[in-house]
Amino acid sequence: LERFHARQLRVSPHVLGHSKAHVGRVVAELVRAAKAQGLQPGPLALSLRGDFVRIGSAYEQHKVRSPDCFDILVPLRLPPHLEPQPRCADGLGPCGAFVCGLRARDGWTRRCRPFAEGFCVELQGRSHLSSGLVLRWFQGHLQRCLGAVRYRLQERCRVSLSACPGQPPTLHILPCSDYVCCHISMAVRLIPAIPLGDALYLTALPPEGPHGSPAPEALWGLNASRQEQRLLGWLKEQAPAASCHLKCLQILKGLRDLRGHGLEEPFCSQWGRVLSSYVLKTALFSLLLQGPLEAWDEQFLVERLEDLVLYLRDCLRKQVLMDFFLGNTGLPEAVALPRFLKEAAPVNLLSAFDGPTLDLVAFQLISTWVQAPHIIRMYSSPRYWRPVPAP
Repeated sequence: LERFHARQLRVSPHVLGHSKAHVGRVVAELVRAAKAQGLQPGPLALSLRGDFVRIGSAYEQHKVRSPDCFDILVPLRLPPHLEPQPRCADGLGPCGAFVCGLRARDGWTRRCRPFAEGFCVELQGRSHLSSGLVLRWFQGHLQRCLGAVRYRLQERCRVSLSACPGQPPTLHILPCSDYVCCHISMAVRLIPAIPLGDALYLTALPPEGPHGSPAPEALWGLNASRQEQRLLGWLKEQAPAASCHLKCLQILKGLRDLRGHGLEEPFCSQWGRVLSSYVLKTALFSLLLQGPLEAWDEQFLVERLEDLVLYLRDCLRKQVLMDFFLGNTGLPEAVALPRFLKEAAPVNLLSAFDGPTLDLVAFQLISTWVQAPHIIRMYSSPRYWRPVPAP
């Protein structure tokens, strides 16, 4: 396991640091250009707030394999007289989905109508902010601003923007000459986000539900990445200096990806969705707070990794793994949660999957752990090092 982590999973801090710095500079240029284009958006349009938020494994010290994919939240600004009012989308979408109503400080007037027509949809007789319309506006706005960024960055890198329907746009960065030592082509997913305060954001849900059914374009997901980063920071302070909790997460992600190479569709896709990186991270959070953090010293790596596998197995068999932040009142006082998160309804991350699928994933998970040395040897040849699509 140590050799597997060192040779195939561990990302060079030197290369990752260069990649993150380069991504930060390019994204800052693009966001600055997009904000400048919308400096006078008028009272009835969306605009960029001007900052961006780094999220995901690359910024939480548990990225695996290659520093070539990054996630960035780009906060948007609503017209000054409108405020978001999110609420749970009970029965309208997957568990944990939200809809976002809008409140006008001075009451809805005729001047609000153009914004509602451009960015809202009717749902249950009420007007709600449309995630699909906001996403399409964001893609077009960035695309129009890309020319200025290309010109300013042409000596350092080549940049392009691609977008799939219903998905956040991806910024592709290809460094030129010797500006970046690693010469890695990077893909940066730019995710438009509606700020709710307290470092919480609404982000667009995929256009399809977990079973392939179309989801209403008014649905949003709640992003609590900043709270996750704060919790990871607190755990780093409390755990032993040589704690192995992030290495356990990296190895489990690596074993999941290797096992996926030997599975056939449609189960291969179900395997990746059930054991998504967010599910694995949630299980790790839950297990970390159940026992003494001293037990996570690196000398106990195999024992703690087996504990994590068995804990996940039990969750899959019971078909229950609760979201760590939504409605969780048992968090340490040092990790202060916004009131909105504490009062939200608890969400079961496995509720979208049927029992037979979860049982089969549980069986394959234990099989993967028991056969880990064999699986690592079998799928460690270079032809299996192709990127695995992130669920």
